[in-house]
Amino acid sequence: MKTQKSLKVFILEDDRWYGTMLDHFLSLNPDYAVKRFETAKDFFNALHENPDVITLDYNLADTDGEQVLKKIKTIAPDTKVIIVSGQEDIGTAIKLLKAGAFDYIVKDNETNDRLWNALQHLDEIKELKNEVENLRGELKKQYDFSKTILGQSDAIKKTFVLIEKAAQTNITVSITGETGTGKELVAKAIHYHSNRSKQPFVAINVAAIPKDLLESELFGHEKGAFTGAVGVRKGKFEEANKGTIFLDEIGEMDIHLQAKLLRVLQEREITKVGGNTVVPIDVRIIVATHHNLQELVKSGSFRQDLYYRLLGLPIELPPLKDRGNDVLILAKQFIKTFCDENKLPVKSLSPDAQKKLAAYHFPGNVRELKSLIELASVMSDGDTIEEKDIMIETADNFNSLLSKEITLKEYEQQIIQYFLDKYDSDVLLVAKKLDIGKSTIYKMIKDGDVKTK
Repeated sequence: MKTQKSLKVFILEDDRWYGTMLDHFLSLNPDYAVKRFETAKDFFNALHENPDVITLDYNLADTDGEQVLKKIKTIAPDTKVIIVSGQEDIGTAIKLLKAGAFDYIVKDNETNDRLWNALQHLDEIKELKNEVENLRGELKKQYDFSKTILGQSDAIKKTFVLIEKAAQTNITVSITGETGTGKELVAKAIHYHSNRSKQPFVAINVAAIPKDLLESELFGHEKGAFTGAVGVRKGKFEEANKGTIFLDEIGEMDIHLQAKLLRVLQEREITKVGGNTVVPIDVRIIVATHHNLQELVKSGSFRQDLYYRLLGLPIELPPLKDRGNDVLILAKQFIKTFCDENKLPVKSLSPDAQKKLAAYHFPGNVRELKSLIELASVMSDGDTIEEKDIMIETADNFNSLLSKEITLKEYEQQIIQYFLDKYDSDVLLVAKKLDIGKSTIYKMIKDGDVKTK
């Protein structure tokens, strides 16, 4: 929706009658804030008010219109200038348009209509730019890592510090971590908080593209470069120019293509497949992998020179099992998001459900937690998600238990607690199943090491 006085228009016209006529005509549009000047001196004294568009009389009495245009473009390069001239010289018009004028309008019976149309076009452009800026602002909020990468553990706090450092410069970033830890989310957070946030963010999963097509996907191709290349195509690097390219699963890249990628990073230029023209690029590189690249270098499947070129600022994302209470923080946020999106009342996690989540080791990390929570939100009958609603297999619980570095006593407590929960606190049955004395279990209950329902 437009705001009142959405377009600020300055008129520089030394003919008082003609300037007054333009002022009156343009002011008929209530969305235009129009201000008229008769001298270049008065005009430049007010230029700090940042008009959106200027109508400039080319034949000013006190100065040369072309010089005024050049000065405007130096002081306010984004301000649009429409030349309004009494001469129909094509050469002059072309010269002024090359110098940065938005349009060239001759003073005649159709001047008002042409000027009106030009301003309406500029108004539409401004509205579109505002919409784009709003969308970019929303994207920045969407990838505000303090709100999207949730957690309070020491491990994730260290990640926050590194994201902030990465966003302050254009240094190459290498993100490592297990599958499902949120590597692309971190890459987007870095991009949308950097000085490239208004430029493209282009992501490509190297492992998802067949190796014989990956070069074309990255660098583009010329028409006829190979069978099926029916036209010229831009590659991902060209699409990301001035912005950021995110190369996920970089460790899967073919060794021969690695050499071409290294040259692109060194020379900051690309050549399309089947072409000879060199295209300069200005792209920030963020890469990610779940592999240990150093091990790949040792095995000979990853180039050492490329490894050092890509290392930049390394960010290692912690697995969810090492993030302690972050599991419950994330789970509650996933419940809220899922319920909001599906117009359901927001549900809570029962104490037993929280224990079940806290005891699980999450081999699929945050991605797995999100899937479990969404399913649990659907399966729960009331406004509380119970333990039974969280579909974790027993075998996974056992693997989760063994994955933790805890004492033998703590293992014993967790095993006995598991069977007490499974057999409804039947101490005699649990003692028989585990082949231990019932007095051992009763003592643990008395000491608070385990609990009965």
